[in-house]
Amino acid sequence: MTFETLNVETDDRGVATVALNRPEKHNALNGQLIGELRTLATQLNGRHDVRVVVLTGQGKSFCAGGDLNWMKAQIAADDDTKRNEATALAQMLNAWNTLSKPVIGRINGNALGGGVGMSCICDVSVGVIGAKFGLTETKLGLIPATIGPYVLARMGEAMARRVFMSSRVFGAEEAETLGILSKAVDVADLDAAVEAEIKPYLSCKPGAVASAKALARSFGPTINDVTINRSIDALIDRWRTQEAIDGIAEFFGD
Repeated sequence: MTFETLNVETDDRGVATVALNRPEKHNALNGQLIGELRTLATQLNGRHDVRVVVLTGQGKSFCAGGDLNWMKAQIAADDDTKRNEATALAQMLNAWNTLSKPVIGRINGNALGGGVGMSCICDVSVGVIGAKFGLTETKLGLIPATIGPYVLARMGEAMARRVFMSSRVFGAEEAETLGILSKAVDVADLDAAVEAEIKPYLSCKPGAVASAKALARSFGPTINDVTINRSIDALIDRWRTQEAIDGIAEFFGD
């Protein structure tokens, strides 16, 4: 299958590199990108030739979060559309979080809002010093809802509460301290640092890696249908608020 918002390349070692490909929009998540990411996750699960997945972004940014035009459309949409779109986002995040392959985040630039969530669904995330991070939803009257389970699972409640609701933007070094990044490196060292994370998996048995990953998730915070549905409801509830309506309108100057 050909994707319009993703670049996918697989090398002869079985390393699939997936690049979000909306650089003119800083790889912000819209309906098409969300759908293609979910479809790709399903495909990758079924590919025996893929042993490791690297998730990155085209251009200067990793992922700027939710596309504001997409969010504006959801605020104006009817309830069924709101639920469909929120559910698609939540299911995409869950599909990547439960991917049977190890996922290494190559965080090549800024990761804001949903971009932080995308980093947190990776098993390891290596990011560049100089990149900016932040859960910036509350500035718009929104909240980090569907990404919330993965952010809390990665950071823990104490760390998450430092940045979860303030919209404060911070650097890669603090993102490493918070657990969003496993390692922050100079841009010149990014590919070597990612390769260092890839290499050990190539000598492992793929089935054992998949089973170990599933076991690790089962021992961690519970993210099940109940949790995911709560995150969907929370996002929909915020889309309905006057704060969110006003916040998005202020951004667009409406």
